Amino acid sequence: MRIPAHSVCTAIRDDIVAGVHPRGSRLTEELLARRYGVSRVPVREALRTLEAEGFVVTRRHAGACVAEPTEQEAADLLEMRMLLEPLGAARAAQRRTEAHLKVLRGLVRLGQERARRGNSDDLRSLGGWFHETLAQASGSPALTSVLTQLRHKIAWMYAVDAPVSPVESWTEHGAIVDAVARGDGERARAVTALHTERATGAHRLRLGSAGERADRVRNSQHPVNTAGLRH
Repeated sequence: MRIPAHSVCTAIRDDIVAGVHPRGSRLTEELLARRYGVSRVPVREALRTLEAEGFVVTRRHAGACVAEPTEQEAADLLEMRMLLEPLGAARAAQRRTEAHLKVLRGLVRLGQERARRGNSDDLRSLGGWFHETLAQASGSPALTSVLTQLRHKIAWMYAVDAPVSPVESWTEHGAIVDAVARGDGERARAVTALHTERATGAHRLRLGSAGERADRVRNSQHPVNTAGLRH
């Protein structure tokens, strides 16, 4: 079965984010092709894309390796997100479609319901879908692409604590949607800026040990199920 290069790229990226491929580790085309059940051609294309995104670096005498970002680089990502997510929300207030609003409102209803019930298992996924949809509603493919890459990299570099008050967090999501629905770009920008600033405080830099990374490698399961790939 041949898997499109885009799906291979997503699978490798997801494994890098999950720590299956530890930072600094080599990424050989032959082993990756065997792992994901594909030829070396889509693996080679995927590694080029991941290098452009900053997940992979090419080193002399070693070839492709997982990047090893510094603490400053990690901090810069959070700062970039704090600047760009409010911009995306302001753009969404001017460019969103009714389809975007329908999805955003549905996610807010689900999030608020789960938060009130104390069911936090799905809240992180719902939050990710919310911000992904909000970025798409900006009507700017370039901005959406940058925000998507930021989310991937932040998930790779940081562990995120659950919100102290999930209900309050989802109330903020609702306020963002209300502003977007009214076409109030400044209000959407301000509420999103406050929400992003509060969320940033829950991020902790990952400092996983080599043993923990080895456990993740042993416990990972493949080949890739392409039906479940979202990105």
